[in-house]
Amino acid sequence: MPGGQSRSGPHGQGERSGARRDLNFKRPSIARVYDYVLGGRENFDIDRRAAHSFLNVIPEAGQLAKDNRHFVRRGVRFLVGEAGIKQIIDVGSGLPTAGNVHEIAHAIDPTVRVVYVDNDPMVLTHARAMLDENETSTVITADLRAPETIFDDPGTRKLVDMEQPFAVLISAILHHLSDEEDPFGAVAEVRARLSPGSHLLVSHFLDEDPRCRDLERGFMDGLGSGRFRTWDENRSFFEGLEMVEPGLVYLNTWRPDEDTPRDHPVEKLFVGGIGRKV
Repeated sequence: MPGGQSRSGPHGQGERSGARRDLNFKRPSIARVYDYVLGGRENFDIDRRAAHSFLNVIPEAGQLAKDNRHFVRRGVRFLVGEAGIKQIIDVGSGLPTAGNVHEIAHAIDPTVRVVYVDNDPMVLTHARAMLDENETSTVITADLRAPETIFDDPGTRKLVDMEQPFAVLISAILHHLSDEEDPFGAVAEVRARLSPGSHLLVSHFLDEDPRCRDLERGFMDGLGSGRFRTWDENRSFFEGLEMVEPGLVYLNTWRPDEDTPRDHPVEKLFVGGIGRKV
């Protein structure tokens, strides 16, 4: 979920109160809609109605959010456990749930530092409460469409040494940016910021299945965003990077484990991969 601009310092009581005032109950929130389809409780009637704009088209579409969560967790385990990454920036982190990025990372290496990035007031409130006494993780307000607001934020600078390898996670966000918002340019700037040995994780809706047009309209009707893109468009997010095996693939075929969902009707509507800057 692309972020907005920072209002005040992290973890301050004033910001938590401000975030509650910023809650908009008259329009759906991408984070809350995802929470609903994941079975969470931090959502409202307007979010549930938005979700059913696409669930009425393909009832199994809610599985896409679950596939993405599983993919991100497998990706984090690879990044920390195999690639040796000790710094992670999770852009568009969404509402906290069981198995958050810092929890997955810390189960392998408790010293890993994690910066969560989002703009949804409810996300920020929950994340700050969760991380209030966590010295290795924080949450910031920034904007993927202006990557400098992520990388130049004091919270990021405090936890991430840009001269050392780090990972950036951009999962299930870019398809909520229109072509006019230039997601390809935004990711190109993110890639340019990566130091050698750093990794980029991306997941995105795939325009391949004939049902995509109807589902895309469902997302647009409910959320006002939801752009399915082709294999070539998705590959362009990793331009200049060395792809980690098995490359850009359907989410559930990226290094599946015993928890990976299998053989469901919408599994070929979502792709993802991890690239490494050499």
